[in-house]
Amino acid sequence: MKLFKASALAFSLTVFALASASAQQADARYPIIPYPTELVPATGSFVVTPTTTIVAAAAFKNEAAILNQLLANSFGKKLKQSAVGGGKSINLKYDGSIKAEEGYKLSISPAKVTIAASTATGMFMGVQTLRQLLPASAERAGLKAASSLSLPAVTINDAPVYAYRGMHLDVSRHFFSIGYLHKFVDLLALYKFNKFHLHLTDDQGWRVEIKKYPRLTENGAWRTFNNQDTACMKRAADNPDFEIDKTHIIQKNGKTLYGGFYTQAQLKELVAYASARKIDIIPEIDMPGHMMAAINEYPDLLSCDGGKSAFGELFTKPICPCQPSTFKFAQDVYSEIMDIFPSKYIHIGGDEVDRSSWATSEECKALMKKESLKNTAELQSYFINNMEKFFNSKGRKLIGWDEVLEGGVTKTAVIMYWRSWVPKAPIEAAKLGNKVIMTPGNPLYFDTPPDKNSIPNVYNFQIIPTGLTDAEAQNIIGAQANIWTEYIPTENRADYMYMPRMTALAEVLWTHKQNYTSYRQRLTAQYPRLDVLKVHYRLPDLGGFLFSNVFTDETKLDIEKPLPGLTIRYTTDGTLPNIKSTVLSEPLVIKTSQRIRVAAFKADGSMGDAYDLQYQKQTLAEPASVQNLSKGLVCTEYRQLYKNTSLIPTTKPDTAFTVKSITVPKEAEAPSFAIKYRGYLEIPADGIYSFYLTCDDGGTLKIANRNVVDNDGLHAAIEKNGQVALKKGLQPVALDFIEGGGGYALKLKYSVNGSEPKDIPSEWLKN
Repeated sequence: MKLFKASALAFSLTVFALASASAQQADARYPIIPYPTELVPATGSFVVTPTTTIVAAAAFKNEAAILNQLLANSFGKKLKQSAVGGGKSINLKYDGSIKAEEGYKLSISPAKVTIAASTATGMFMGVQTLRQLLPASAERAGLKAASSLSLPAVTINDAPVYAYRGMHLDVSRHFFSIGYLHKFVDLLALYKFNKFHLHLTDDQGWRVEIKKYPRLTENGAWRTFNNQDTACMKRAADNPDFEIDKTHIIQKNGKTLYGGFYTQAQLKELVAYASARKIDIIPEIDMPGHMMAAINEYPDLLSCDGGKSAFGELFTKPICPCQPSTFKFAQDVYSEIMDIFPSKYIHIGGDEVDRSSWATSEECKALMKKESLKNTAELQSYFINNMEKFFNSKGRKLIGWDEVLEGGVTKTAVIMYWRSWVPKAPIEAAKLGNKVIMTPGNPLYFDTPPDKNSIPNVYNFQIIPTGLTDAEAQNIIGAQANIWTEYIPTENRADYMYMPRMTALAEVLWTHKQNYTSYRQRLTAQYPRLDVLKVHYRLPDLGGFLFSNVFTDETKLDIEKPLPGLTIRYTTDGTLPNIKSTVLSEPLVIKTSQRIRVAAFKADGSMGDAYDLQYQKQTLAEPASVQNLSKGLVCTEYRQLYKNTSLIPTTKPDTAFTVKSITVPKEAEAPSFAIKYRGYLEIPADGIYSFYLTCDDGGTLKIANRNVVDNDGLHAAIEKNGQVALKKGLQPVALDFIEGGGGYALKLKYSVNGSEPKDIPSEWLKN
């Protein structure tokens, strides 16, 4: 019997190994992102040559032209196009049995290629899959003409899970050229996104020509450098991607001004370009808040008191919803916007509104009394609902950020959920019958600096929140990622921030099947294509170290290249590595405390992230000798906003309590607070312990009175890590955490002697 079990186990392991190897081979042969719903590998290949014919139904003329232009990059000329088949050909075929609008079937054999669809949209999606099966060199024109291209044999049956698959770009905080928007559309198309949310206006700049109100762009599109610009300028000392783009700087009336805008003609051409690639551009003119650029040009029309707008404690003074001139302005602006953008959806914003000026306005008091509005939240809803009626009269649907729920909203408004600290918002909206687009700040705000957890966090994002019935879940129509550009001043920096994590979202939205190992292998095959497309993507993370590293005798810095063709370089004098710095060609032995800066370089000389590593020689910390301890850590809370942990006072706290785990405690009072965690960790054995601290906003960790992790400051959820040498026993721990209002994320994991990170066991916590 034992022999049978052993044999069965060996057989099972063999089958598993063969299946894994087969899956890896399939991923290498079909490196498609997002992965198709159904893919059946086949043997052989179809060879495309300059004599191959494209045979396309009349309905797919546009898609055939796009495919032909792609192939012309390789062959130096376009292939023959025909309405009838013959010989070896690529066939774009109508198939009425395919019911999904974006669905398609792709069949590749050595004899022919057939893409079948019932709509031009489905055909375009099939062409994009075929595109990813071609070599990356097919993306570049002007190379030596190829004699042939090979497509792997396969059968694919594919359609998306979610109808709304979006990406957002803010062009107000920092401006991007119209050419860059075309490039952005191209990448959305490659990964089968179908919505481009274009944030055109905000406090920092008005970016779209409105002919009825010319001062919006004559003056409102330009600004003197603000505090976000100067912050970028400081960071440019170490990273040229933070330099303010000189092409958007002008001299006017003796002033240096930054900005720019798009003409209506430019945007109409962009809309047509996107439409040919099956992408709807959804414009956002954010109101009633975030309107300083408009109010300051037309205060007599938009301000309750006739004065200009300025930043208050958190946000700017909004437009006044209590006077007819405001509605006339809004309707005039949106009428011109609708002439440019034919999208079914129009985004009105509606977020982060400081309504205090409304509460003191006599006009608003009178309107609220007339309309029986109980508070300024309902007054905001009055404005939003009236604008929705206007949108509906033009055949459009209104999208608003989830704040529009606060004063009541119609069931026909579409809710875009972003406030991850208000988890009930999308659930309540879906239960009310509103359609919901998921875009929570964590993990879908791509302006959050990426780290090693960014891609898996996006890939593992669950679009449907818990607490909904199957019927209610149908109201979650999809998701998008947002790129807010306060600290993204260049197109290179924008590329870096969204690529490659955008590809993870593409797969979540299209396939909705989680196979992270497969995805990572296919992603590796995407990098050469992104290189050809001149995308300044973020290189994969380097590994083999932490931010703060500890050793007792000696240690080694050994880095495995995450991509072929990279060169790892380092410095030990504190300077930033450059193309002439020492190459890390073998493990570096470290015997003394020191600082090492390391970075990966591509063959073209461009550099990835620079890692600043601290190495400290330590003895194992002696444990504390204390008796009669209780379970858990003591928390003292201070209910105030602090910008960093050093500002947390040592005076009497607002409250104190004990916790059994290191998370944001339910006792904490929102929106802003600070917490000190104090007590001991019962360390089970001697060793070098690594700790991984994730905070939104900031935190610092000390163990055995030694600084271990510094993740301080107000920021989105990011992980920082560090090490400490500890003896078995009770080691004092001090964790300080600040929350500025928003993310409410705190997580601490550990590993020992290189093991996989785990949660801190509750039995370790003592006080």
